[in-house]
Amino acid sequence: MTSKILIIGACGQIGSELTHKLRDIYGVDNVIASDINTRNLELVNSGPFVILDAKNFNAIKDCCINNNVKTVYLMAALLSATGEKYPMEAWDLNMNSLFHVLNLAKTKIIDKIFWPSSIAVFGPTTPKENTEQRTIMEPSTVYGITKQVGERWCQYYHEKYGVDVRSIRYPGIISWKTLPGGGTTDYAVEIYHEALKNKTYECFLSEETELPMMFMDDAIKATVDIMQADTDAIKIRSSYNLSAISFTPKEIAASIQKVIPEFTISYKPDYRQDIADSWPKSINDTPAREDWNWKHEFSLQDITKEMLTQLGKNNG
Repeated sequence: MTSKILIIGACGQIGSELTHKLRDIYGVDNVIASDINTRNLELVNSGPFVILDAKNFNAIKDCCINNNVKTVYLMAALLSATGEKYPMEAWDLNMNSLFHVLNLAKTKIIDKIFWPSSIAVFGPTTPKENTEQRTIMEPSTVYGITKQVGERWCQYYHEKYGVDVRSIRYPGIISWKTLPGGGTTDYAVEIYHEALKNKTYECFLSEETELPMMFMDDAIKATVDIMQADTDAIKIRSSYNLSAISFTPKEIAASIQKVIPEFTISYKPDYRQDIADSWPKSINDTPAREDWNWKHEFSLQDITKEMLTQLGKNNG
């Protein structure tokens, strides 16, 4: 039987696009999508799909054994803003799901794991500019805490049990295909929808809040690249810094106004401002670029052009 790939949390923002990309590469029948419900019917109907609770170890184990799954992408998580509303649920989902797949690899039921970390591992005491791979990490959100702890467990399982786990610290992700999922950087997706629909946007971050961001195509490319890299090339088993561009709400608004001159933006910072203020402004991802040849492609203007074009088509 051909070995299969399982994506847990496939209906989410990154998981849905990752599923389609992996099916393009490895074949539809070789990539099993899973989630706790069928909220993304387009993805559910596009190939093999199973209902799977990321917190249920036996269900994940049975799925892997019954389908000869050897590679797992664990994309299920409660993100930063949502995690602050439901801290215990965030801890339960984000941590236990990771332990489940790490233990499946420890016992050789599966061979390889991708688990995403985030810039949320950094905190208010982290140097803000060109944040290094190894630096102060004192996260101030539940989401960031789960990702920081998860990184340590990934490295531990690799060193103690030889688990082939690979990870990258995603920055904010921008996509036109799926709606935001409860993150602090969601404004950078919402703004394009509102620019086309209403020609105005009220931003929940201040105009000068600079954050590391990335177009979804680059995020998917990085995920595929690190998983296809030779084992010897992966020198960091906690999680790699990953970077593309950094910008502020004011700058993204200006890029939109080049296409939609009448677009206006106002600012009403809420509780997410404190989260954003605890994160870096820019990221140094030299190890990823040197170890497995990571390279981003999309600039801010590229992103704005693609977002407005594709959302415009979808809106008729």
